[in-house]
Amino acid sequence: MIQTYISLGSNQGDTLYNLDWAKSRVLEMEGVHPGKSSVVYFTEPQGVKEQSWFANQVISVFVDAEPNPGELLKELLRIEDSMGRVRTERFGPRIMDLDLLLFGNMEIETRDLVLPHPRMHQRAFILVPLMDIDPVLSLPSGQRLEDFLARLDYSVSGNKIWQD
Repeated sequence: MIQTYISLGSNQGDTLYNLDWAKSRVLEMEGVHPGKSSVVYFTEPQGVKEQSWFANQVISVFVDAEPNPGELLKELLRIEDSMGRVRTERFGPRIMDLDLLLFGNMEIETRDLVLPHPRMHQRAFILVPLMDIDPVLSLPSGQRLEDFLARLDYSVSGNKIWQD
């Protein structure tokens, strides 16, 4: 089984319900088994600032040899679509955003998929909950997540994350 990490984010509708619903759909997928889940953090939007804060969470799952990362990504996109995700504005509001962060130690770069996720090392809203699950986690290259987090200008208070 391959340990895989997925981030979930929502800033439209009932964000906590959206996270729970998406997480349950992920765990219903064939060949996907539950791992740990971070707490939910509320984070200010990155990029487009004039929108509601996000509810963010990271989950780990264990994946059988099938599905492969590309198939898993397609299933995550189907979940987003089934929840009404509309892709009109990059970094804009969304009912659900599911990002495949890590798929074991795989390093992949295709037109549709880059692993590890290409911007995760720049985002406290991913790194903080990811380190809740696995505080000593490193990228396949050996780079430690805590080192990336140390370079970011961010703060955490309770379950809220701010990042400049």
